Amino acid sequence: MSKSFLNLTIFLVFFLLVISSSQFVTAQKKKKKNQSKITVLVIDGQSKFHPNWNEWTPILIKELDDSQLFQIDVATSPMKGESLDKFNPKFKNFDVVVSLYDGDNWSARTKRAMEKYIADGGGLVVIHAADNAFPDWESYNTMIGLAGWGDRNKTSGPYVYIDGKGETIRDTSPGPAGHHGAKHEYVVETRALDHPIMKDLPIQWLHAEDELYDGLRGPATNMTILATAFSSKQFDGTERNEPILMTINYGSGRIFHSVMGHDRLALSCVGFMTTFIRGCEWAAKKKVTFEIPDDFPTENKTSTRAY
Repeated sequence: MSKSFLNLTIFLVFFLLVISSSQFVTAQKKKKKNQSKITVLVIDGQSKFHPNWNEWTPILIKELDDSQLFQIDVATSPMKGESLDKFNPKFKNFDVVVSLYDGDNWSARTKRAMEKYIADGGGLVVIHAADNAFPDWESYNTMIGLAGWGDRNKTSGPYVYIDGKGETIRDTSPGPAGHHGAKHEYVVETRALDHPIMKDLPIQWLHAEDELYDGLRGPATNMTILATAFSSKQFDGTERNEPILMTINYGSGRIFHSVMGHDRLALSCVGFMTTFIRGCEWAAKKKVTFEIPDDFPTENKTSTRAY
């Protein structure tokens, strides 16, 4: 073997080792980066009052993905009327669960798994009609604080709202739970200025056209009202400052509840998007890092993005 050939062989071996090492380091960095992301499970599959529920998930995934903070998976239930016995998402494998689900009852096993997951420190984010779900599941109603429809009534808990003096009212008078008038733009008023989800947001901002849920009722224990919207008689409302964004503690777990998000337009509101992303961070027990976008809505002007 000539000396030059030997030198070439050594060079090639060295070169391959450098390339392999570089690829290994890159793979490890990529793995570490993915491990540092918040793992999210989105649950969808049924909605009693929203036939276009399958439009929601792609928009929310896009919003989460664009933030570069999350690693996302989806669990879609069987369709209405089909057996849910084998629908058993692995909640414990995720930092936070986002529920868009409002359909048939889950199995007792799946309910127990969700309860344990949250009580042991898991995170839950409830969007819009997901607070219509499971009227007879006591723990779920405690987790989400306030709920509507599903024949809920006085036995479900009080109506909760904020009066003109800024006091939180718990109204135990009889009546059904859950109502909304026609879709319209409405002003969201921040109530918990120092909460990590709401910090640095405007005190008032205009949400894109959406349903304004009012008359929700529930246990409302360990609940903080982050923001309200005034439910006007002009839209068949209650003339009350209704909770729009809430957080609830359940065991060691944390829940973020947003009543916004009826359709594509409402979900595309930059105000919704921002509070949703921040709510996911907070529920996952992570520091809230998502910054307020430059196109965040003002008190007098909505702001939406195309999804």
